[in-house]
Amino acid sequence: MTAASTAPIRVFLIDDHRSILWGLERLIHSGKPAMDVAGIATSCAEALPLLDQAAPDVILLDMDLGKESGLEAIPRLMARSPAKILVLTGLRDQAVHDQAVLAGARGVVEKEAPAETILAAIAKVHEGQLWLDRAATGRVFLEFSRQGAGPAVNPEQEKIASLTERERKIVSFLVTHAGATARVIAGELLISEHTLRNHLTSIYDKLAVANRLELFAYAQKHGLDKLTA
Repeated sequence: MTAASTAPIRVFLIDDHRSILWGLERLIHSGKPAMDVAGIATSCAEALPLLDQAAPDVILLDMDLGKESGLEAIPRLMARSPAKILVLTGLRDQAVHDQAVLAGARGVVEKEAPAETILAAIAKVHEGQLWLDRAATGRVFLEFSRQGAGPAVNPEQEKIASLTERERKIVSFLVTHAGATARVIAGELLISEHTLRNHLTSIYDKLAVANRLELFAYAQKHGLDKLTA
């Protein structure tokens, strides 16, 4: 294994509440050795001069920075650092979430999300994937198509977004029950084997895989067992 493959994900934290920064620092430290804190700041203005030396892989950015707008901070941070931006927010306004991604963020995670969800979001964004639910991914891709531009994200994300909720559940079940027969899988999902075969045909076509073995490898690589429906 190379040194690059074992290097921790360097996470830079930006939040105007020091108590939240304190908690986030400890959360990231709990993810060692997979990730580590590269630096902290209470504002975009404070963060900008620190980014060159900190060299983060991911910037975890609070959407509401008090006197600063998180949305306006995204392009400024992108101009200064190649780090991927993951927005952390207490806002439930889906329009604001979408605007953050359209501005360049790679995903949005809510502050009240479980600790393991925040850590998983950081890891997936670092890999180049979007951290959005299926509905939000569809809205963002639609908006990009209206603007006549493609988002700079993993191209596989569009394939994944095309899966229906039922198809996503089937993929997740297949990943966690790799040795199960079609009869067992169909029984657990309360569908017929014929219906299962139809779903698998659709899944194979959408993800451009040929069989269950390729689907298992694809799902493991892209985290389909962990994506929200």
